[in-house]
Amino acid sequence: MRYPFLAGAAVVMMTAALAACGSSSDGGGQKASGAGPAASSGPAAGPESGPGSPAPAGPKASPTSEPPKIPTQELTPATGSFTKKQKEYLVDRVPKGMDPAAVLQTGQETCARLTYLVKVDRDTAVGAIVTGEIADAKPAVEHLCIQHRDLVERASRGYADGTHQGKQLRPGKYRDVTPTRTCNWQVTGANGKNLVSGSSDDGERTAITIPEAARAFTSTGCYAWLPEGDNG
Repeated sequence: MRYPFLAGAAVVMMTAALAACGSSSDGGGQKASGAGPAASSGPAAGPESGPGSPAPAGPKASPTSEPPKIPTQELTPATGSFTKKQKEYLVDRVPKGMDPAAVLQTGQETCARLTYLVKVDRDTAVGAIVTGEIADAKPAVEHLCIQHRDLVERASRGYADGTHQGKQLRPGKYRDVTPTRTCNWQVTGANGKNLVSGSSDDGERTAITIPEAARAFTSTGCYAWLPEGDNG
């Protein structure tokens, strides 16, 4: 531990010597300003700090995974009151220091988005839940807009782009929602054997069947796949 201190002291002494050399040619007025940086850097180089120096920073506390939540009995709005369903939605969802009404509004906006998308295209609404584009749809629907429960139930059996394998697979018929011209898919069986694969370069929706022998299903550029027919 001595060597870092000696190295630091040498740097300070060299800095002071250079400042002194500069002050001898520039005059007495420059000496005070030249010596300033050396004096301020000295304490930082050594293991000890002088009077008035800030105390060394202690170890940083590791952040918690989730902030503490407002207890259920304290979930009250600034004005008015919550309905039973609204309060059930808010349980364990409101961090301390946040207005419960703001969290409730987020859930209500989720319901509003689902209502709008259903009017435009029902499959698109389900696909938005499958991909997570509409986040936390399940708790919002469970407590705030139960009329959309069928959307959440169907979405639970769909697939987003990515690789799905093992217990994630459910044999049956599926159709992509909004494929791009680079939509590709592949179903593989034991030892990576290709069972079915394809692409949609025309951007048209495609139906596929995931067989019982499937071990993995990979999709890219297809957005989401929804169950069809008896599987839907």
